[in-house]
Amino acid sequence: MSGAPGHGGRLGRRLSAVAVGVGCVLFLGGFVLAAFLYQPYTVPTNSMSPAVMAGDRVLAQRIDGSEVRRGDVVVFRDALWGDSPMIKRVVGVGGDTVACCDEGGRLTVNGEPIAEPYVEEAQGAAGVGFEATVPDGEIFLLGDDRVDSLDSRNLMTESDPGTVPLTAVSGRVEATVWPFDRLGVFPVASGFAELPGGVSGAGPLRPLAYATVAGGLLIVCGALLGPVVGRLTRARSDRRGVPTPPVAHNEGTHG
Repeated sequence: MSGAPGHGGRLGRRLSAVAVGVGCVLFLGGFVLAAFLYQPYTVPTNSMSPAVMAGDRVLAQRIDGSEVRRGDVVVFRDALWGDSPMIKRVVGVGGDTVACCDEGGRLTVNGEPIAEPYVEEAQGAAGVGFEATVPDGEIFLLGDDRVDSLDSRNLMTESDPGTVPLTAVSGRVEATVWPFDRLGVFPVASGFAELPGGVSGAGPLRPLAYATVAGGLLIVCGALLGPVVGRLTRARSDRRGVPTPPVAHNEGTHG
């Protein structure tokens, strides 16, 4: 029985090492994967309000044009739109006819009215009628603030529908990370779900965030586990009358 306290201490150290090791794998793995798969951006204007406002920080999953679906909020760069990356919502892909508006003030795609809860009801699709057919390999983009957004509507001409090539897309916005009062994942634009191709599913950001947080907690708990198990073992041994190993100030007290 005299070896029990030492055994408990060794067990505590082993459990601590395992917890810290697993925690490091989860924390570093989640962080590194998130850094590899996502890119932070600062929103330049209020054209996507109320979902995001100028100055907000968002995370965009790195994608290429082949992964774009209707309803995605994408980051793109196109010379006709300016020198900086822009953030807009995809409402039409190659072959679509996008028009404004039906009798209820709703945007239509291929004649089908689209429910857009992220657009303030009073705005509809901005009230100004338009119709555009999207060329293959291109996308038609609108801001959620249909009254105060410079987007594909403003670039339309008789020969150009105001679209952007899929190759200009570098990311799909998945979450707002700053300020904290708007922290959260973007909801799926389900109004486009019934159209061919459907909508994009959730990205890996949420699982990666869970893994990173769980890893951090395991590291902290693992660092505390060894001392806690050691104290509990000593306390249990004391209650059972098991002598603890002698310490320096007790040396020589036994004749």
